[in-house]
Amino acid sequence: MEADSDIGFMKRALALARRGMGKVSPNPMVGAVIVKDGRIIGEGWHREFGGKHAEINAIESAVGDPRGAVFYVTLEPCSHQGKTPPCVDRLIEIAPSRVVVGTADPNPLVSGRGIAALRKHGIRTDVGVLEEECRRLNEVFFTFMERGTPFVTLKYAQTLDGRIASSRGDSRWISSYKSRRFAHRLRSRHDAVLVGIGTVIADDPELTVRHVRGRNPVRIVADSRLRIPREARLLKDAEKARTFIFTSTRADKTKMERLRKEGVKVILVDEEEPGRLDMMEIFAVLGQMGLSSVLVEGGSGIITSCLARGCVDRLVVIIAPRILGAGIDAVGDLGIAAVDRSLNLLVDKLSVSGGDIIIDARPRK
Repeated sequence: MEADSDIGFMKRALALARRGMGKVSPNPMVGAVIVKDGRIIGEGWHREFGGKHAEINAIESAVGDPRGAVFYVTLEPCSHQGKTPPCVDRLIEIAPSRVVVGTADPNPLVSGRGIAALRKHGIRTDVGVLEEECRRLNEVFFTFMERGTPFVTLKYAQTLDGRIASSRGDSRWISSYKSRRFAHRLRSRHDAVLVGIGTVIADDPELTVRHVRGRNPVRIVADSRLRIPREARLLKDAEKARTFIFTSTRADKTKMERLRKEGVKVILVDEEEPGRLDMMEIFAVLGQMGLSSVLVEGGSGIITSCLARGCVDRLVVIIAPRILGAGIDAVGDLGIAAVDRSLNLLVDKLSVSGGDIIIDARPRK
């Protein structure tokens, strides 16, 4: 019976944790539930970056004395001083009868220390209830902590015959308005959004969140020759979101300095080949900056480069019920000559949005 009730209460903690989606990064989403005599007396979740953690919010919401209760938390309680005091100290002070943890924290500053501290003080601590679900909820956080580079989502909209634009470069709008709202929600849940200079020149995007509520991501442009037009909207509305431009040593130095004076962060990286920046190096730099997730939105050259280098963690492809015939391919040549060598995907979710089909998939490792 204890195992069954543990699963039920942990599911509730997971549901609470999801409420922090898009608001807590680079911190993880965490939910907490306090149970006494088989009844929930307190609930909480990490609401925003820099705010109180889930356990503290649950304690402060408790109806009745939480001492001696059972605490359910989706992620190991923190044991270090960050923007808030260590949660494990407050738990030890309250002395629950048991703490049930979904999964250990991969952060080297925590990583087992919170669990060990609870056990050292005689508090029974069980770990691994719905562990896979708890890890999946925070796949961005786990990836960033374990790899040191951002979790990369590749998103693009294409026609049924695989075009992201017509032969003249027209792409507005391939997908439905409902799908574009979905895409903006996806932006709001990532730390940064990245496009190539071709997309900037062709579409002059803002790369902000406009169709839904949410925070604007950092805007990133891969521009090996610094061809970005002076009148680009990305440069005109710097107050909406930070803008980074990655370029090469062959870019115009005068233009580089002017952009920096205008508040744009210009960063030099190597080229894989003339005109194509090293995407792996870009993601490594972004990781060093503390950006834990990047949404790559194209165009074709960037999409192809990311897939060829194997640096994509998730693909979100919006397929519109349209046929263009000739046009710009979503994915270029990957150097694959046989079907059995093709990139194999594990489809996580299929949905319909405004008549479009959305495929949410992960590359099979």
